[in-house]
Amino acid sequence: MRSSTVAYVHQGEWDRHFAGGQGFRPLGDVERALLAEHVPARAAGGKALDVGCGTGELAAYTVSLGYTVDAVDFAASAIDRARQEHAGLKGVRWMRLDIEDDDPADLDPEGYDLITLRLVAPFLKYRTGTLHGLGERLRPGGALVIITPTTEQTPEGRRDIALDEAEISEISAGWEQAVRLDAEGLAVLVLRGGCHEDTRAVEKRPPTGHALTGAVAVVTDTSGRVLLGRSTRGMWELPGGKPTGFEDFASAAVRELEEETGLRAEVSDAHVVTMLVDDSHGVPRLTAVVRVTAVSGTLTNPEERLFERWEWLSPHALACLGDVFAPAAAALDAIWPGIIPGLPAVHAYPIAGTHPPVPGEPAEAVRLRNKMADAVIAAGWAPTASVQEALRTVPRHRFTPETNLPTAYNDDLAVVTRRDDTGQAISSVSAAWLQADMIESLHLPPGAHVYEAGSGGYNAELLAHVTGPHGRVVTGDIDPYVVHRTQRFTAEAGSGRVTAFQGDAALGAPAHLVPRGGFDGIMITYNVWDIPPAWHSQLAQDRYLVLPLEIHGYTRAIAFQREGDVLHARKSTHCGFVRAQGSDARADRPAALLGGELLLRCEDARPVDAGGLDEALRGPRHEVATAVTVRSGEYFGSLQLFAATTLPAFCRLAATVDKGTGVTQIGKGADVPALLDGTSLAYLIYVHRGGDNPQGEEWEFVVHAFGEQGPRIARQLAATVQAWDTDVRGADDPALSVHPAGTPDHRLPPGDVLDRKHCRLVFQWPGRDALLPAPAHPPATLAVLPEPR
Repeated sequence: MRSSTVAYVHQGEWDRHFAGGQGFRPLGDVERALLAEHVPARAAGGKALDVGCGTGELAAYTVSLGYTVDAVDFAASAIDRARQEHAGLKGVRWMRLDIEDDDPADLDPEGYDLITLRLVAPFLKYRTGTLHGLGERLRPGGALVIITPTTEQTPEGRRDIALDEAEISEISAGWEQAVRLDAEGLAVLVLRGGCHEDTRAVEKRPPTGHALTGAVAVVTDTSGRVLLGRSTRGMWELPGGKPTGFEDFASAAVRELEEETGLRAEVSDAHVVTMLVDDSHGVPRLTAVVRVTAVSGTLTNPEERLFERWEWLSPHALACLGDVFAPAAAALDAIWPGIIPGLPAVHAYPIAGTHPPVPGEPAEAVRLRNKMADAVIAAGWAPTASVQEALRTVPRHRFTPETNLPTAYNDDLAVVTRRDDTGQAISSVSAAWLQADMIESLHLPPGAHVYEAGSGGYNAELLAHVTGPHGRVVTGDIDPYVVHRTQRFTAEAGSGRVTAFQGDAALGAPAHLVPRGGFDGIMITYNVWDIPPAWHSQLAQDRYLVLPLEIHGYTRAIAFQREGDVLHARKSTHCGFVRAQGSDARADRPAALLGGELLLRCEDARPVDAGGLDEALRGPRHEVATAVTVRSGEYFGSLQLFAATTLPAFCRLAATVDKGTGVTQIGKGADVPALLDGTSLAYLIYVHRGGDNPQGEEWEFVVHAFGEQGPRIARQLAATVQAWDTDVRGADDPALSVHPAGTPDHRLPPGDVLDRKHCRLVFQWPGRDALLPAPAHPPATLAVLPEPR
């Protein structure tokens, strides 16, 4: 909370102000009327946040509009007075909170319908980042209301308590709706519809000379926020400038940092990370990106003719800044690749040298990281102390800087970090519970050397933390951008024990990075259909390979232990990852039926008579009830895998329209096991059979079939469900072993065989131990089964 009469700077000054009985300009009748007209509470009420509430006058009025209110101020004396002056007022919660620097743990995690800042905005230290963060707390349809004096209506000697027109325009930019009203000389801004203004790289006036050289300093504070200045040219810039004389780039960056911001750094703490080459108005430009790892002093603004203010901004906010000086935008992207989408291309030349990890994170990150770890541990995914400590220690948010902290630390959420031209995810940071489970499955000893195929940085750092100071992690990816990102993030926040390389990870790690005797563990972090020889040969005897194995579209994270030439499955977990690229990539080419209402996927990708199937689907439907039922919450995920591995040719049928609008009764977006025979099709669904309560609800598996052979293949599919019910239901996934391609049938154990290019997979299901291996090539008749909801 700040005053409209005195421009205090420090929190203590405000405490004394309110403790001395002072306040600020009372809430006027015009303000009240405008609020009642433009932001009334909905009929069902609403939730409001009053930032800088002072003695609580606005918060109390907001309650009268129908809101329940969280009223916060960083001055404890203001909160004390608010409680006293509004004793007995229901519907308001008074909290001491510095909205700019404190952990916002007590704010409503569901967000707010209204956020107000009255006579506060001019006094925010980090106005841009703070308002961006508040905007993200708005619920759909919500409004951010800023009430502020303007310099035009404020005496010259007191204009530090007001905003000028340029500042008001800057605050209003990026909102879908920005309404400006007047309340007796105060500007009232009502902002709605999101707070995102895309960052743009812009230029200054045309330079002189034949070439330009410069250095920019990238500095972060103890909360991990980066320092940017709002220049008098109306753009954001990093500290920096031209070298003088024979000055080196690091020295130039340190000197400019102090001249422009008052912050001091040692040249030994300034590291040239990248050289950027671009063009400014036809003049070549060379910019050194200097990462400063430690600073001292107090942030000031010595060069007011050049800069309006300096702010510490969260990396997450860097994509919402509007105009940023082009070299500064490129430098930010060099430190945090991908943090600002859509930047013009520059030539970047990374420097061979590295810099030490740079500390700094907000208290909110620490709290959310522990909360994430608690959830993962409570669910049983991280039983060992080393994995638990890694989850509590490695800063996940620093490997996903484009996301906000709650998203980064959602234990059940994978964060997509790269998409292809079609929007398909091709790189991500997996859900924390799954990462913990897969690391646990490696059974890594202290000092282990680990290979990770599929990079990103965070998982590699978890592995490095688990293996300890004498361990090493080698991580590879086929995408140069992903590798560069991993290298940058592990340099910023890593252990120094991760080595990233660019290459086809299916070919294994480069020979010079493979330890003698092989790796102590190998983890694959993308869906694989086959297991290439390199992963087997680079794994030490008796050690573990953990990978997401895709079988007819059903994926399990399986821990395999090497015993000679054979890999034996020891554990499996349901999961999903991005698909493989490079030599092991497999295209997904479903057959479209009924004009795209249905999609049929067959793993062998053989041609499908879509016209004949369309005709069959428009004909009569044959049904076979299996008499096999399941109850609410009952697991039956082994059913799909049983069908996929025991029926020689297996398909999946997916619907793209709402259930009931098509012929199949399959829910939109769902897919089910299916059996194909020429132009006849059978598929498995489950039908609600009632129940007295949610826990007692019951569903029966039913087969629907179309086409001439529909009755026969329906019975075949139903028989598979019944076999599962008799022999498999309630059991774990089957015993699975992986044998080199070319292993003769007589050397395989009894079971159902799926052949891949590099290996033979043998599944041993209960009740099928005596079966001979299935044919390597699918016969003319296919079959399929159901997927859990």
